[in-house]
Amino acid sequence: MPEQRLFLKSNSTTRFVRLGPMTQAVMLTGTALVFGWSIVVSSILLSDVISAGSSEEQVARVQAAFEERLDSLSRERDARANEATAAQARFSLALQQVSLMQSTLLSSEERRRELETGIEVIQATLRRTMQERDAAAADVALLTAEMNGQADTATQQVVAPEDVAATLDIIAAALAQSAAQRDKAAAAASAAESELAEMQLEQRLLDQRNDEIFATIEAAVSVSVEPLDKMFRAVGMDADAILETVRQGYSGTGGPLLPVAMSASGEPEYSADLARATGILDTLDRLNLYRIAAQTLPLDTPVKAAYRLSSPFGRRWGTMHEGQDMAGPSGTPIYATGEGVVTHAGWQSGYGNMIEIRHAHGTVTRYGHLSKVRVSVGQKVSRAERIGDMGSTGRSTGPHLHYEVRVNGKPVNPMTFIRAASNVF
Repeated sequence: MPEQRLFLKSNSTTRFVRLGPMTQAVMLTGTALVFGWSIVVSSILLSDVISAGSSEEQVARVQAAFEERLDSLSRERDARANEATAAQARFSLALQQVSLMQSTLLSSEERRRELETGIEVIQATLRRTMQERDAAAADVALLTAEMNGQADTATQQVVAPEDVAATLDIIAAALAQSAAQRDKAAAAASAAESELAEMQLEQRLLDQRNDEIFATIEAAVSVSVEPLDKMFRAVGMDADAILETVRQGYSGTGGPLLPVAMSASGEPEYSADLARATGILDTLDRLNLYRIAAQTLPLDTPVKAAYRLSSPFGRRWGTMHEGQDMAGPSGTPIYATGEGVVTHAGWQSGYGNMIEIRHAHGTVTRYGHLSKVRVSVGQKVSRAERIGDMGSTGRSTGPHLHYEVRVNGKPVNPMTFIRAASNVF
């Protein structure tokens, strides 16, 4: 950097400033620093702008995903509601078909008995006619023998021709009457055989129709019972024990007693159709008991609004987390997941404001960290009844619901009950 001179000229004088190598180096260094600082600041501003745009896009993507998830949950809820409606319709149709089938079976049984009685009457008439025919034939043979005997002993006794003609007329009339009765009996037997064939064809068609009705009803009942079986298997409860408990609580009997059809051996007569109908009625009874049991269990979600599953059931940080956390805004309504009786409503160490509800079959639900309790001890609540508001009381890091389900005192995963309810409700 050689020495430079900077001339400054005015109207009267001319001056110059000497710029040595050191001064030029200092000025060049300062200019470079200012230029570099400008580049760095511009880069930071540009990166902030780009980051802000990316954050907005990310928020938009998250919001779109959240809305899509809400739409999916809404469609799934509508699908479950449609399935429940269809199951109820199938159940009603099955009951109607069972009633129609019972009426048809009773009418066909009465028709069969009437036809059997008619056939017995026709057979008795035919036997009586045949006996009369045989008696008439015997009388003709006897008269013929007497006439022959009289002809052989004509020398001893002379018979008038008028008596012989009268006797022959009586015999001919008896033979004609016997022939007419025989023809009438044969016609009646032929008509009875035709009617019996028609009855047998009608019975076969009726049996075929009954088989179709039974198959349809059995399929409908099986489809209706399968989701309930799946639900009880999913929650790990003894379905037979629960159904027996429900049956004992709904065991009223009564009504008139009707005689049972007896076979020739004196034993009760049971047909295949009656056995199938009894099996269908037993399955329908099991379906009804399932429905009653499902109404008494906590098979619902305690939060109906939008929420986030923040902490699942299981071990967490070396300790056992005995419930499912559902995070949402403070004040979100909390609902009972099944009908029961409130056994605790107030402060509980660790839970904060907590509600405990005792349900049927040894099940208990707990709702912790509430901001407000809307029920009292001893109060009976129904499914989907509002019992409190979401909050952050007790040992909590933010507003959420701590939801527990216990079976016979042992904590179980609440999501098992919530998912199982999607198969029924």
